[in-house]
Amino acid sequence: MPVLVVDLDNTLLRSDILHEMLLSAMSRNLATPAIAISALFKGKVALKERLQELSEIDVATLPYNDKVVEMVEGWRKSGGRTALATASPQLVAERISDHLQMFDEVHGSIGSRNLKGAAKGQFLVERFGEKGFAYVGDSSVDLAVWQRSAHAITVTRSDRLHAKAAAAAPLATRLDRRGGLFRPMLRSLRPHQWLKNLLVFIPALAAHRFDVPTLLGSALAFIGFCLIASGSYIINDLLDIEADRQHINKRNRPLASGELPIAMGASLGGLALIAGLGISAWFKPDLAILLAFYFLLTTTYSLWLKRHAIIDIAVLSALYSLRIFAGAVATSIAISVWLLAFSIFFFLSLAAVKRQAELISRVEQGKLELSSRGYRGGDIPLVGSMIVCSGMISSLVIVLYASSTSVRLLYRSPEWMLGVAFILLYWICRVAMITHRGQMHDDPVIFAARDRTSYVLMVLVIGMLAIGALF
Repeated sequence: MPVLVVDLDNTLLRSDILHEMLLSAMSRNLATPAIAISALFKGKVALKERLQELSEIDVATLPYNDKVVEMVEGWRKSGGRTALATASPQLVAERISDHLQMFDEVHGSIGSRNLKGAAKGQFLVERFGEKGFAYVGDSSVDLAVWQRSAHAITVTRSDRLHAKAAAAAPLATRLDRRGGLFRPMLRSLRPHQWLKNLLVFIPALAAHRFDVPTLLGSALAFIGFCLIASGSYIINDLLDIEADRQHINKRNRPLASGELPIAMGASLGGLALIAGLGISAWFKPDLAILLAFYFLLTTTYSLWLKRHAIIDIAVLSALYSLRIFAGAVATSIAISVWLLAFSIFFFLSLAAVKRQAELISRVEQGKLELSSRGYRGGDIPLVGSMIVCSGMISSLVIVLYASSTSVRLLYRSPEWMLGVAFILLYWICRVAMITHRGQMHDDPVIFAARDRTSYVLMVLVIGMLAIGALF
């Protein structure tokens, strides 16, 4: 029975160790790209070893391919020997092997040896003999190994590659066809989060400006913000990939689960950012500047600010408010003090909901501290009070606005806004209660988009505003 030899990158793992090490190192040291380029001049093995020193990969949370794992375990149960052979560093390969406990041998790149392609094929022949092993691989580079194996086992979505592997070896098996990339790419862009970007229409709606140029400007701001936000989400997912894999829900995200390759995710995020800035700059340069600031703020938040209690909530609130500013810039509508005050307190309340939901989830998992966010389990009551207090103040702003002289310019019967304030207060208290009971989605906006009660309340609010403006 031949020895079963398994490749690591994109085979045993639904990811690439080189990319994993790069992301891990970048999350700890922003100078990593410069360090990596310097190491690359000494060769790819030197690059891998340097990144290995800078990174701290948690092998227990890496996205393993269940089908490959099952095959290796079945091979061993039937009495066969197994080996892990990879171009990734020897030390990382050994750590993965120690975690899985299913390989008899581990061979990785070390010193001047880079186990890849023809070099790997020659090494395996010297170790197990010509046609003395079955090999599980995933790319065209592995053709040089399959040519010298007794059994080619492919883990690929490419029919062409599998056909080449079948022609290279006496026996060929396709273990995992994998799914297409379109759905994971779309999911990584998080189109459901685009609901937040509808806030760019608020300045036009608040000013009762419904002419074509104004609505067109708001629409272009919406498109630009969707692209920039999606690019930012992908960058955030890349930087947070280790933490996401430890989260009960976030571990299923395309990048964290390995469904979308890291390199492809990075490329997609970059394209979204470039497209968003390009459209905005073409339409209105000031809008492009604001969107660039939004991206810088979200990146700073992902790298640093989110680790500081209270500051993280304030930044999240600012990110919501920036969408309203973008709508104002795109339409040249001045934001009133009333709208500014309302947005500050209302979005601070929503940001606190998001953080409390995460805190409660962690406590339920037995983790009393959210060290990566600067919070502890005992902070839950305090964060909950932020939700209610900020929400009440936002409702109070509406009440004060309804009694101001400026409201008469837009509403014939501004007293209807008191009903809006009451509905908003009820919604915030309801959200606070749901969050306190641990039933809140990670994002309150997504919760509202799926909540029937929120839809009913929104219709009532729109009706009251319409009546107040027309009658």
